[in-house]
Parts: sequence; C-alpha cells; structure tokens
Amino acid sequence: MFTGLVESVGEVLELKPTSGGARLRVGTGLAGELSPGDSLAVSGVCLTVIVAENGEVQADVGPETLRVTTLGGLERGSLVNLERSMRADSRFGGHFVQGHVDATGYIEELREDAEYHWLTVSFPSHLRPYIINKGSVAIDGISLTVAGLGDDRFDIMVIPFTVSHTNLRRAQIRDRVNIECDMVGKYVVRAAELAGLSLSPVRAGELKH
Repeated sequence: MFTGLVESVGEVLELKPTSGGARLRVGTGLAGELSPGDSLAVSGVCLTVIVAENGEVQADVGPETLRVTTLGGLERGSLVNLERSMRADSRFGGHFVQGHVDATGYIEELREDAEYHWLTVSFPSHLRPYIINKGSVAIDGISLTVAGLGDDRFDIMVIPFTVSHTNLRRAQIRDRVNIECDMVGKYVVRAAELAGLSLSPVRAGELKH
C-alpha cells in the first residue's frame, strides 16, 4: 500500500527483455534504504525489489504489467516516480494507492496559471464510474485531485513543488501516463453492481478551459 506522495525521482538505466517479461534497472538514492523483497511503486506500479545496491534498484516486470502500464515504453534516461510502501506507524498523507494501475491515459493539454500548472488527462470510458469531481486519482503514482471532469478527460492543478519533485517536470503533450482510481470508489461501485443497482449518469463537473 502506498500514499501517492513521491519520495524520489529515479532514472531508468535499463529495461532488459527477459523470458516473457523484463528486468528494470533504476538509479536512485533510495537503493540503500531498500532490500530484496520490498515493495516499491515505480510511476504508480507496485514492483518487488530484486536487487538494491550500488545506487540502483532492480525489479522484474511481468508481461501483463508491460502491456497495461507505461513501463513497457520506458527508455534509458526516462524519469520514474518512486515511493516505498507506507509504514503502519507513520503519518498518512495523500490517499490510499495500491500500485495497481487501472488503465493508461494521455496528457492532452498543459497550461500554466501563474506558477501553477494545469494538466488535462484523457481516460478510457470504462473508468467513468470511478472518477469524480474533487475526488482523488493517482497519475504515475502521484496523489492528485480531480479539479474538472468531462466524459473522457479530467483536469488537475499541480503545485510547483509537485512539478519539481516528480517526473511531471518533463511532461509533454501526448505523454502516456498510468492512472489508478480511488480504491474506495471502486469498492462502492462493485458493491452497487452486486446489489443489482443501476448506476445512472451524473452530470460531470466543468473542465477549466
């Protein structure tokens, strides 16, 4: 379990194909604080640390993960957001993030608003029931708040600290991103389905442009 508060930005050293999957190597100062078997969120994807030494972390990525997340498109020099799993005795910020990506979307627009940044992210239609205006969403493992919602995209406002301390500092239009919807919302929708309740459409919040 994670919080969506990025601890560090790592640099991809290698994504080496293996039998059906890949071995990911990431350079990071967190390597000395990790051990084999630890969970590590890499741009929102929960991976198991295989090697942690000499300033780098290695993890195996399965074929399904490569298909349904952005990890399969990583190249040497790509920046990835890193977060260690949350501790039960620590203060909890952000929101509950599992590291289980629901889908990928695309950055459709980037807009500056004084020192802040607006991002518009598109998402596939099957995520509609799980995204709400003013609700939580994780983008590449970053806990963010939906500030405007349309039928197939949402707006988020990003503060300067988040931009400078995550891989968003390199964000470009049409970049593919990992999306994880709020876990609580997913359980609510599933419980409604099992109870035989139909989910009627609700008017989305207004996009900020």
